[in-house]
Amino acid sequence: MKKLAVAAIAVAAAAATAIPSNAATSVRVDDDVFRPGSVRVSKGTTVRWRWVGDAPHNVTVRRGPVKFRSATKSSGTFTRRMRRRGTYRIVCTVHPGMDMTLRVG
Repeated sequence: MKKLAVAAIAVAAAAATAIPSNAATSVRVDDDVFRPGSVRVSKGTTVRWRWVGDAPHNVTVRRGPVKFRSATKSSGTFTRRMRRRGTYRIVCTVHPGMDMTLRVG
């Protein structure tokens, strides 16, 4: 009986710390860099990119389970719900030589 109670407490603790599938995470699109450069998300998480720099940039999936692309802009936001599990390799195609990359997975 005591082992069952301990197991129930462990399951409840794990559920309380899990990120819900509708959680959101933010990425800054700064001048020539995504901040952070890598984020871990679960299937169903919404990622929100927020432009904070002065130069125009975009968000373009180069490799991943689903390809998408934002408009090229220098302010505002772009959101995308990650409906398919996997790793997304994201770049800004406006500045290909700047190594402006992001890994979402």
